[in-house]
Amino acid sequence: MAPEHRSLDRAFRITVGLKGLDGIMEIIGGLALLFVSPASISHFVRFLTAHELAQDPHDFVASHLLHSASQLTHSSTVYGGIYLLSHGMAKVVLVVLVLKDKLWAYPLMIGLITVFIAYQVYRLTYKVSLGLIALTLFDLLVVWLTWREYRIKRSALQLAPG
Repeated sequence: MAPEHRSLDRAFRITVGLKGLDGIMEIIGGLALLFVSPASISHFVRFLTAHELAQDPHDFVASHLLHSASQLTHSSTVYGGIYLLSHGMAKVVLVVLVLKDKLWAYPLMIGLITVFIAYQVYRLTYKVSLGLIALTLFDLLVVWLTWREYRIKRSALQLAPG
């Protein structure tokens, strides 16, 4: 196998693995939103940002986090929890299946990430965010690498005797 192909295969495994870690973090976040009260979340964020805001009362990130936490309601945390859990579980299941070389899971993963990309682009039309742009570019890379890997594995399967 050419070094270029090995590098792309390694990049595929790393990016898909990162998608899996992202899914695990979404599951943890979803569970936290479902089982921790909005008041407790707000209190925790106040605790985390207190030192930073004492040093710089206008700190953008700390102020934004504090404001966002104070706006949480029970219904918004339930919605957010279900949203994160469903996305996280879908990502983790598909990542595991793809890393186990289940050929039928590749198009599903590509489709799921493509839906995320479409939503992210939609969100970018309302408010440009460097983080969302970076995530969208990363997701495009994951889709391309997954499509490439799928084509290689499908071709190898078709060429295999038997």
